[in-house]
Amino acid sequence: MRYLVSGAAGFLGSHLCGRLLADGHHVTAVDNLVTGTEENLRDLGGHSRFRFVQADITRGFDWTEPLDGVWNLASIASPREYLARPIETLESGSAGTQCMLDIARRHGARFLLTSTSECYGDPLEHPQRETYWGNVNPVGPRSCYDESKRYAEALTMAYHRVHGVRTNIARIFNTYGPRMKLNDGRIVPAFIDQALLRKPLTIFGDGTQTRSFCYVSDLIEGLVRLGASEERYPVNLGNPQEITILEFAERIKRLMGAAAIEFHPLPADDPTRRRPDITKAQRLLGWEPRVSLEEGLAATVAYFRERAGRR
Repeated sequence: MRYLVSGAAGFLGSHLCGRLLADGHHVTAVDNLVTGTEENLRDLGGHSRFRFVQADITRGFDWTEPLDGVWNLASIASPREYLARPIETLESGSAGTQCMLDIARRHGARFLLTSTSECYGDPLEHPQRETYWGNVNPVGPRSCYDESKRYAEALTMAYHRVHGVRTNIARIFNTYGPRMKLNDGRIVPAFIDQALLRKPLTIFGDGTQTRSFCYVSDLIEGLVRLGASEERYPVNLGNPQEITILEFAERIKRLMGAAAIEFHPLPADDPTRRRPDITKAQRLLGWEPRVSLEEGLAATVAYFRERAGRR
């Protein structure tokens, strides 16, 4: 199969490219390198079935060679970066998504959108099912990311209904693993970075808010299965094992020898609970996470320790 992957130099995109190549496919990777990095694709650069194109899909991008599938992972996903680039984040979900949908439509290719659990906002339903419409503040500081993804989902469904594009939508919950950026503001790399620097672990709020952490290889397996399915409506992909932020900080302390924890005010609209209902993914895709938090964290910490040793 011949795939076009946008956001390919990012955390998830680079892992997806590697998986598609390992499965025997041809991959063209597209990224504007605003938040992604070519280093994430370094191990793929010499592969005969791989090529990289630096381009900004929000400014218009076309592809003339035959395609079987389009994977749209382009997004500014970390809180620190989307709060600093709200307009670019909205453009990625709107103009960028439409650009990739147009390419899929012209080539008669399948299209997969990576959406987010942020579509549920600060949820009033727990755990969150795909049928829940969410509790999102459309004008809050986080809305640039939440609403960009909600719009991208609506646009994807419109292209399916109007143009018959074969679409899939993945709502991704907290995912972690190698190739995350230490300074991107998400909890796993933030805690690991602070522990490596022997700084206190920073918790926003009282630490009772919850998250559910899925290791990257599990998430990529879910995407691949979803991309081969006939399900057009959103599917949750994440780990249903819920843990409080305080409990997670204590695990990092034990694993890395961090010294202390500091508490800071909770940012506006930060979700207090987050846990996916993955019944749909289990039923339709035969998918559920396999990597334990202990195993995934050990691999992630080893990756960042090795990178710190090279600096």
